[in-house]
Amino acid sequence: MHTALRLGVEAARRVREKNPSCHICFYGLYANLNDIYLLENVSDSVIGGEVEVPLAELIDTLANGKDPSLVRGVSTRERREEPYLEKFPLLLPHRNGLPPLKSYAHLYKDGEHLPVGTVEASRGCKHLCLHCPIPPVYKGRFYAVPREIVLEDIRGLVSQGAKHITFADPDFLNGPAHAMRIAWALHDEHPSLTFDFTAKVEHLVNNKELLPEFAGLGCIFIVSAVESLSDTVLANLAKGHTREEVLEALLHCNMSHISLRPSLLSFTPWTTADDYIELIDLIDDNGLIDHVDPIQLAIRLLVPPGADLLGTEAMQPHLGEYDPENFIHSWAHPDPRMDHLHREVLVIAEDAAAREEDTALTFGRIRAAAVQTLERPGSARPALALDPDRPRPPRLTESWFC
Repeated sequence: MHTALRLGVEAARRVREKNPSCHICFYGLYANLNDIYLLENVSDSVIGGEVEVPLAELIDTLANGKDPSLVRGVSTRERREEPYLEKFPLLLPHRNGLPPLKSYAHLYKDGEHLPVGTVEASRGCKHLCLHCPIPPVYKGRFYAVPREIVLEDIRGLVSQGAKHITFADPDFLNGPAHAMRIAWALHDEHPSLTFDFTAKVEHLVNNKELLPEFAGLGCIFIVSAVESLSDTVLANLAKGHTREEVLEALLHCNMSHISLRPSLLSFTPWTTADDYIELIDLIDDNGLIDHVDPIQLAIRLLVPPGADLLGTEAMQPHLGEYDPENFIHSWAHPDPRMDHLHREVLVIAEDAAAREEDTALTFGRIRAAAVQTLERPGSARPALALDPDRPRPPRLTESWFC
């Protein structure tokens, strides 16, 4: 997404140096949101939404020496197109030629590293969270991938050695009946296979009766975009859940023996010093230290061009200039201590990751920095004394941040 875009721009510049006449196409969510910059600087065309049909037509058009600006769903310097959202027959992903699964992220579980395969059971999202790059492109639509295609894809990944499946849907529970049918079929064919998925807090609450069933079918953890415990922040992001519902979702996951791994936006223009301390306390008090990657406590709201958040009254007072090289709208926190703390926590998290530091030690360093920078001496706590050989909850070696 955003990281891939920045890497892609650098790759495109190198391609252009080697082959000036090559047609370069960017496609995906962030390509669509940044089409003006891309077309002016590194790209000949941009595709958003469901890319397969326009991408195939673009390739055929170029191969036949025709004008690519005439291809539906393809934006060029001559013509801007809306994201391609027409439903079409989805095909089985073609994975021949890709590196072996051992080259990708692994599942860390019970002290072992296990190969992981990734599939999609749906695309798009029916929700309209204001900071997310999906709504400006999909506009509340989502598409279910036919069950047999998903299962055949899983069969292929299992034949390559996958012991765990990650469902890469923006939200696996956008269609809960579809998700459950796939989970049952997966378990019937591969009873030892485990899986994880991403789902909104509101879906976990509204479908709490399904969680024990998912656990019995092999679900071992769920990533959920908790973002914040502040109802003000959650309302400004149009997240669709509240602080109390976060606690309810956590309770139901715990009761189902599924690890909940929160994805956080720890720094937003509306996050107060008290909010940040409360978040740290909740993680500590609920035994979530090993469930939250330390970098989550350094995640700062990213506002790409085209984000629905840009037009809101809540965001306007904090916006700075647009930074085209980094594909973001800058913003400043009204409390300078929060911006200072963000820089501190980012350094701590990056240093800890480089040294593979125990999460508990990193968490303690982050709390100490927050207590000092935010001038909250009453929030200081003794250093955590967790057994370095303690059992850890399952996780991927490269975390997905919703």
